[in-house]
Amino acid sequence: MISKHSHEQSDRGEGVEVVQNEPFEDPTHGSGQFTEKRVYLNSKLPSWARAVVPKIFYVTEKAWNYYPYTCSFLPKFSIHIETKYEDNKGCNDNIFDTELKDQEREVCFVDIVYDEIPERYYKESEDLRYFRSEKTSRGMLQEGWRDTQDPIMCSYKLVTVKFEVWGLQTRVEQFVHKVVRDVLLLGHRQAFAWVDEWIDMTMDEVREFERNIQEATNQKIGMFPPSISISETPLSSCALTGPASAPSTPMCTDAPESLSVPKDRPRKKSAPETLTLPDQAPQGSSSDPSPDSNHLQSPTSPSSSDHAEEDEQQD
Repeated sequence: MISKHSHEQSDRGEGVEVVQNEPFEDPTHGSGQFTEKRVYLNSKLPSWARAVVPKIFYVTEKAWNYYPYTCSFLPKFSIHIETKYEDNKGCNDNIFDTELKDQEREVCFVDIVYDEIPERYYKESEDLRYFRSEKTSRGMLQEGWRDTQDPIMCSYKLVTVKFEVWGLQTRVEQFVHKVVRDVLLLGHRQAFAWVDEWIDMTMDEVREFERNIQEATNQKIGMFPPSISISETPLSSCALTGPASAPSTPMCTDAPESLSVPKDRPRKKSAPETLTLPDQAPQGSSSDPSPDSNHLQSPTSPSSSDHAEEDEQQD
């Protein structure tokens, strides 16, 4: 359903182009799926940023998915998203303990039913207060649904944003964290609302669905002809190399150094449409399928923030 979500959010010249989607073998996590995408963002940038970047502007996302562990990485500017899944309601506040064990964290659950989404994305058919699945009878979620739904599974996300530009660092990082939260909120609302489309799919049918949707999305964007390849032969972690058009960022890299996210960052409002330049600061200053509920953690010392979503476990 991520493919369908990307397709809906894409338009000519804007959106998500899939460059690569292949099986991948990791010595630690085992068999998984590697994807590389280009996210075209020009119209989404604040006006001050559009004035200084090329008209054809995109960031590259590389993602490694070894359920129940996944990792996405947008290099250079960097956004690093690490995901782990557990059969609980989001009660494990230290699931990423090897990274941030000794640092204070802030935890926030993101409710896919009752948290506010941008008005332009609202659809009555995806309003989970009124939606009921015909195939699973899940839906019409009421206040406190996370405590009453069973079975249930939690997807924990650790999101690290790094933007080291004097005068812009804090505002840009807060802005990106808010946008990531909105993307997770909308995407997981839709995944639940579309449950009847995917609940009976086999893995072969999932890959075919991805292939069709991703090619349609690439054509919809209109920047490049469809170039998606979904292969059946797993690549080893040592042998994996990007396509010829890929940037020179290494395919395997450590997570970027994490930064702090202030605790007063708003949680339930939609992402702002623009990013306002800060007042000039003195030289040298700087600063950081199934029902779901997202749960965010952010340390107060220089580190990263955790986003987590709870997903009701499939029958």
